[in-house]
Amino acid sequence: MSKAEALAEFNGRNENYKVELINDLEDGTISFYESGVFTDLCRGPHLVDFSAIKAVKLLSLAGAYWRGDEHRPQLTRLYAVSFPKKKELDEYLLMLEEAKKRDHRKIGKEMGLFMFSEMVGKGLPIWLPKGTDLRLRLQDFLSKIQKRYGYKQVMTPHIGGKQLYVTSGHWDHYGEDSFRPITTPEEGEEYLLKPMNCPHHCMIYRNEPVSYRELPLRIAEYGTVYRYEQSGELHGLTRVRSFTQDDAHIFCRPDQVKEEFIKVMEIIEIIFKALSFENFEAQISLRDPSNTTKYVGTDENWEKAEQAIVEACQEKGLKARVELGEAAFYGPKLDFMVKDAIGRRWQLGTIQVDYNLPERFGLEYIGSDGQKHRPVMIHRAPFGSMERFCAVLIEHTGGKFPLWLTPDQFIILPVSEKYIDEAKAMKARLENLNLRGTIDERSEKIGRKIRDAEVAKVPFMLILGEKEVADGTVSVRRQGAGDLGAMTPEAFAKVIEDEIEAVMQ
Repeated sequence: MSKAEALAEFNGRNENYKVELINDLEDGTISFYESGVFTDLCRGPHLVDFSAIKAVKLLSLAGAYWRGDEHRPQLTRLYAVSFPKKKELDEYLLMLEEAKKRDHRKIGKEMGLFMFSEMVGKGLPIWLPKGTDLRLRLQDFLSKIQKRYGYKQVMTPHIGGKQLYVTSGHWDHYGEDSFRPITTPEEGEEYLLKPMNCPHHCMIYRNEPVSYRELPLRIAEYGTVYRYEQSGELHGLTRVRSFTQDDAHIFCRPDQVKEEFIKVMEIIEIIFKALSFENFEAQISLRDPSNTTKYVGTDENWEKAEQAIVEACQEKGLKARVELGEAAFYGPKLDFMVKDAIGRRWQLGTIQVDYNLPERFGLEYIGSDGQKHRPVMIHRAPFGSMERFCAVLIEHTGGKFPLWLTPDQFIILPVSEKYIDEAKAMKARLENLNLRGTIDERSEKIGRKIRDAEVAKVPFMLILGEKEVADGTVSVRRQGAGDLGAMTPEAFAKVIEDEIEAVMQ
């Protein structure tokens, strides 16, 4: 419909919410889709045949302010699902029950991994000691891999001049999702809380002249960025306003793009294997050829970037589906979607090929011909963001992390307070064997200590009583599996070492 027709139609129906939305749309772009007596402000299509719906379930209700504005009317949002078979609905409801048990917010609180505080601010996670240990272990794991692949670590500020993000294009494309600019009182300069790390890394590249012999240049950073997500969209660690990306940017010659892209794919495969995320899919995200206005750069550069990704996937034998319109504004990308233990799909790692930011920042290198040339930039984040990755990992494992990663591999449970000193000595012996754990020093019965350790998902419980002290052993229980018998500290350390080696090979 034309805008005038649409406004007349829905004013006549007293559908005030649609009228407001139509007022914000451009003439010539307004479309509707009819399903029976319902007319939706939507291009559609919806279901071809409503008889396909055989099972419906209303899941929950929630209040929602109109257009996310707390000063506007409050509406009711209905969350519901439908399926063509009741059996599929029943399976879905079972999955939801399992998802509730695995909710990272619940497990994170039980295990003391992270917290939120209204006084600190919505969507700003605080990592507690055990969660910080988990996260730093992940970072250390990736850092060791990156070192093997020739990456150099950098650090950049948490803020940047607004012009930096205007030049990169992030202000035009993500300005609405950024926090308001900070203006200095004396100079009147404008700064932004950093929404992306890549512009900062472009400036590192520009710091000194670069020869073709120095490429590829691989720089990595665990860089914290800030986005102003609507409060109604915040959800645990999966949707936050402050998050840390395991970011890296590779600056290379055009003839190096495919080789470098394949090396990043190898890094992601190593990470997924070590964390039992072997059930994953790949998606080549390209620009929408019918709407190129939301992208920057020339058609020629886009075609070269897209071709490099397709060829890299073919060379690695990686089957990847193609999705149009899912590219970043500056370049196409390869996204990795993992399936967790209960079948849900999560988008985690990503690799992007970018001919455009080097152009916008005027990045150059001196080629073998003595002339100036433009490098290509590869963006990559195997984890994506540390917050989201940890949330997915918690829900995938149900809090039962791999032994190499879990904050506490063991907990010593003295049967009474008189064995506390022996427990401390045993803990020191185990730490000398490169294990990590804690002691339950509470004056509780041993049964209660075992139950609490099970809930806390500590992999091994080491019971220490009179017999164990006399024999120089511990009675070992495996979380969820029961009694494994008495072991010396060295034998117990070998059990853990063998299990870790089996996973990390």
